[in-house]
Amino acid sequence: MSLTLAWNNDQDKMAVEDSLIELLDKLLQAAAEMEGIAEGEVDLTFVDDVAIHELNKEYRGIDRPTDVLSFAMNESLDEEMDIVYELEEGEELDELTDVLGDIIISVERAKAQSEDYGHSLERELGFLFVHGFLHLLGYDHQDTASEQVMMGKQEAVLAQVGLVR
Repeated sequence: MSLTLAWNNDQDKMAVEDSLIELLDKLLQAAAEMEGIAEGEVDLTFVDDVAIHELNKEYRGIDRPTDVLSFAMNESLDEEMDIVYELEEGEELDELTDVLGDIIISVERAKAQSEDYGHSLERELGFLFVHGFLHLLGYDHQDTASEQVMMGKQEAVLAQVGLVR
């Protein structure tokens, strides 16, 4: 198996072009190579602010929209969010363990942030996607040191595919 990107578009604020998915897949491959990840699946969903607000409130207890949420499949049962997956007929448990997790991006937040930061929407979406992917792998930014590590990795991957500020 190789590393794959599965995606859904659950919003109508922005058309999702094939070129964007190709760019995000390049970012995924670059980030995975940097981290030594050779196989698995990342599920990406594009949503609007209303949908991500609901998810942020439900799973994080924060009553406002955010730009990106990540839900790692390897979270332990005592963590904040427990997910139960039911096997469908003929489906093997191993098939589910190949999924690294879900990344959910608000295209409305991404668009506003790209304008605020003065860079392209593609760069912002790429940044949010790599940020989400690193969260799936266990990276966090709770303190200055861990934030610097995570930011450095994000910028290195973005630069590798030409998404610089």
